[in-house]
Amino acid sequence: MIQSTADGVVITVRVIPRAGRPGPAGARGDAVLVRVAAPPVDGAANDELIDVLAENLQVPRRAIAIVGGMRSRTKRVRVTGVDLVTASARLGASAG
Repeated sequence: MIQSTADGVVITVRVIPRAGRPGPAGARGDAVLVRVAAPPVDGAANDELIDVLAENLQVPRRAIAIVGGMRSRTKRVRVTGVDLVTASARLGASAG
């Protein structure tokens, strides 16, 4: 779900588009659930996912990159400048 790397973490995220309230929503299986209000059209949901993660992890937008699953609901997101314990606590998820 959240794995430590040399400069940050890699998070497996399951995106729920067109949600009423954007933000982290716990975990499902091996992924952190993140709700976004945007539809999955023209990268809008991916852009909002980065915004939501940046706000909740308290890192700048440039510290976040989607490294896998650009067109899928399940994505792998690299976040620099945050450690495993902090990311887990801020997203309400467990490390794994």
